Amino acid sequence: MESKKQNYKNILTVVFSIISLIYIFPIVLVVINSLKKKTSISLRPFALPDAKSFVGLDNYINGIQKIEFFKYFGYSLFITVFSVLAILIFCSMCGWYVTRVRNVVTKTLKNLFIFSMVVPFQMIMFTLAKTADTLKLNTPVGIVVVYLGFGAGMAVFMFSNFAKSMPLEIEEAASIDGCNPIQMYFKVIFPIMKPTYVSVGILEIMWVWNDYLLPYLVLDIKRFKTIPIVIQYLKGGYGSVDMGAIMACIVLAILPVIIIYVLCQKYIIEGVVAGAVKG
Repeated sequence: MESKKQNYKNILTVVFSIISLIYIFPIVLVVINSLKKKTSISLRPFALPDAKSFVGLDNYINGIQKIEFFKYFGYSLFITVFSVLAILIFCSMCGWYVTRVRNVVTKTLKNLFIFSMVVPFQMIMFTLAKTADTLKLNTPVGIVVVYLGFGAGMAVFMFSNFAKSMPLEIEEAASIDGCNPIQMYFKVIFPIMKPTYVSVGILEIMWVWNDYLLPYLVLDIKRFKTIPIVIQYLKGGYGSVDMGAIMACIVLAILPVIIIYVLCQKYIIEGVVAGAVKG
């Protein structure tokens, strides 16, 4: 019986290792092609760089110069940081509130947040773009409000489920000691919710940083662009595309998120498991 279980585990390990390699392969392919000449990328996209095709960091330098990479990197960084901070603060407060205050209003509010998770973005994207333009949310500051709305569903769901597992006695003791709701949140609730904060934060960072469609629809792209948007402007005359520079800029764009994910992946698992606890 034990040998059968071990064989089953070994088979699963092999299967999931192969699946992992399949998912990693496109990233490896982008990195390889970022070090090659444009002609080599077109003719032999799956070949490793050799003496004739290898260009070193030329593609990276060319891409950075062509699209003012660091300028738009700053816009992406600003939008990502403040959007994620807004989602974490407001959604954690909301998740804690709808869990502790149980009435028709909070129950309805929570159901609406959950419902928002299943509404396809494509159904509302044109209405959203028009509304954002009317309300002057087409700036890096304004789009933070839009991301808060779209990120609230999953965040409130995870924070509220985690709040169910928190012992109510701690909050009662803090209330007896004279804590008002704001003090209780920052002194008692915030430290306890740290695992969920980390996991939600990392998931939201990956979403906001890599998002292309929402900034493209909402932002005034004549003045403001994010990294995913500006990469598409790496084109030469008559529609020619500088694939080497594009590959290099893609590597630079995905590198920060990969580093953050690798360093914090254990916290994602801890937070998701904690948020799945039912009261």
